[in-house]
Amino acid sequence: MSSREIARLTEKQHFHVKRDIEKMLADLKEDASRFGCTYLDGQNRNQTEYLLDREHTDCLLTGYSAPLRMAVVRRWRELEEQTVPRIPATYAEALQVAADQAKESQRLLGVIELQAPKVAAIQRLAAAEGAICITDAAKQLGIAPSKLFDWLQEHRWIYRRGGSTRWIAMQRRIREGFLKHKVTALKPDTETGIERAAYQPLVTPKGLARLAQKNIGAAL
Repeated sequence: MSSREIARLTEKQHFHVKRDIEKMLADLKEDASRFGCTYLDGQNRNQTEYLLDREHTDCLLTGYSAPLRMAVVRRWRELEEQTVPRIPATYAEALQVAADQAKESQRLLGVIELQAPKVAAIQRLAAAEGAICITDAAKQLGIAPSKLFDWLQEHRWIYRRGGSTRWIAMQRRIREGFLKHKVTALKPDTETGIERAAYQPLVTPKGLARLAQKNIGAAL
């Protein structure tokens, strides 16, 4: 269940619900980014929401009043009932179910055919060799480099240390295999004089494939 739906059901402001979720996850020592995703608001801007499973939703609701808890519990019941297949009671109903399934299968085949070129392109990106700079990655994705830099910073792929103009890859994205660091120079520290490595974040083929899946150009 999304934090936006929880906010609607409990008649709370969405940012208040997100604050409650972030505090809960911090208390549970869980990574909030595991539950986070983005959506476009009414002004076509990227915003963050959280998607919670039943267990975390129940945990969140323990801090809410009984009427608010009941509203969400009833919605969960509706969602669960929707996932239970309905057994046809008559021959006519069975025919209708079969017809609906055939129609859905045809629709899915159409979707697969439409997505096939995109899937093939992503597979080629994933199989490519060598990492490339973010500017070249933007060209591969068909978007402006500045837009890709903004997206990577917003979604915690890259960051800058205070006062520095250099981008640094987030360690998590390096572990995931999406980014890697290239040492570009050894420069003396302005305070200690000790030589320090200057890094440039590079996008790996795996990272480029993930970015292509997210269809960043459409989101921006």
